[in-house]
Amino acid sequence: MTDVTITALPAPPLHVFEIWSEAGAVAKRFATATGFDLPIMGRSGGSDTLRLIRYEPTVWLVEGDASALTDVLGKDGALTAIGGGIVRVRLSGKGWRALLMEGGVFDAESASFASGCSAATIIDHVAVRLHVVSEDTCDAYVPLSYSTALMEFWHTAAETLTA
Repeated sequence: MTDVTITALPAPPLHVFEIWSEAGAVAKRFATATGFDLPIMGRSGGSDTLRLIRYEPTVWLVEGDASALTDVLGKDGALTAIGGGIVRVRLSGKGWRALLMEGGVFDAESASFASGCSAATIIDHVAVRLHVVSEDTCDAYVPLSYSTALMEFWHTAAETLTA
């Protein structure tokens, strides 16, 4: 059996931060307002109260207090609450990488997919966002409508995989 624990976490405030125009100006306003730069593609960054995870060229997932971000965007983008439609599933233990390879199309076993990295992928026919929290922990952001089925899939797979 693979050494991995699968846990649905309490829902933090989640938003999508999307830039439509004037990306450079938005990035400068963001750094001034938050004290850190927007994360580059495939990475995360933030503070104890605000974390941004970049999955797409102009889109970030925001965890935490996003109240200042509407002003940062102005008319150059949008901040959309999505917390009710997403379940954050924590995969922890040495086997989380092997588990993500089951039914997935992303190389989760790559050494370059390390702490602070993010990826958008498909697992068992559903769009999933991944964020590596630490060497032994990865959070998966799963659509609520598919979360029960995907967690069941992962529990079944974990029983048959070897670490």
